[in-house]
Amino acid sequence: MRFPKAVLKVLEKKGIKRPTPIQIQGLPVALSGRDMIGIAFTGSGKTMVFCLPMVMLALEQETMLPFVGGRGPLPSAYHRHANWPDRRTTSWASSARHCAKEIRHALAMGGVNVKETLDVVKKGVHVLVGTTGRLMDMLNKQLVTLDLCKLMAMDEADRMVDDFEEDVRTIFSYFKAQRQTILFSATMPQKVQDFARSALVKPVIVNVGRAGAANLDVIQEVEYVKQEAKIVYLLECLQKTAPPALIFSENKADVDDIHEYLLLKGVEAVACPKLEGDQSKQMGITKKDQVLAEGGGDW
Repeated sequence: MRFPKAVLKVLEKKGIKRPTPIQIQGLPVALSGRDMIGIAFTGSGKTMVFCLPMVMLALEQETMLPFVGGRGPLPSAYHRHANWPDRRTTSWASSARHCAKEIRHALAMGGVNVKETLDVVKKGVHVLVGTTGRLMDMLNKQLVTLDLCKLMAMDEADRMVDDFEEDVRTIFSYFKAQRQTILFSATMPQKVQDFARSALVKPVIVNVGRAGAANLDVIQEVEYVKQEAKIVYLLECLQKTAPPALIFSENKADVDDIHEYLLLKGVEAVACPKLEGDQSKQMGITKKDQVLAEGGGDW
């Protein structure tokens, strides 16, 4: 399949001239309509592997039978968290407007007013980007339908299946038409393999690099520090590192303690007990801020 010139122009404007390894191997599979399991690290370019097929499917649909009010969505992508993958997906959906004015998308996640989402959905959308919780809520209330949905993309599938497998399977039960499923994961534990075996149809596995391998573009350093010296060493690290910085702690109490300590030491910091969705934007975090968030692991 050849991409339309308008699509290629959008890619060129974004500085994308050569495909990455995951795109070279994954795009032909995704565009063929086969179910696919992609194993790739963050920053590998995997977002394009499911976004471009969505754009092409939407263009094809508009050519054959344009949407009328109240019909949709067609392709759907949802993620465990509304973080950078979601915003990239939304960005690509927005870029699709340069390809065809009738390609419409909606965002369904915490922090986005449901009414705003429904106002767009009622007109008919080609792409729905959302989190599991919000999508489940809208489906249960019959605010949206997946009757016409032909493509489902899951990013960070290992985490989604680990935490929300029952919800994901419930969402799958709302599909009426035959669908294509694209699943991306950094690892392939047994639980994900079992899920894929029951939810996907003879999927093609595209593996770039080693499953679970760290992103080579990210420098990782591990320092062993005594518990009582951690917070002092943290301050030393921040003084040596140009902001912004993101600090994760195991629980809310630690976040509050670290936040108070940094403020006393004159460090501009913002505490986010639960960093979800686009909360960083809502809290007005700037490049000079140090951000503390509750997350997995000890800080």
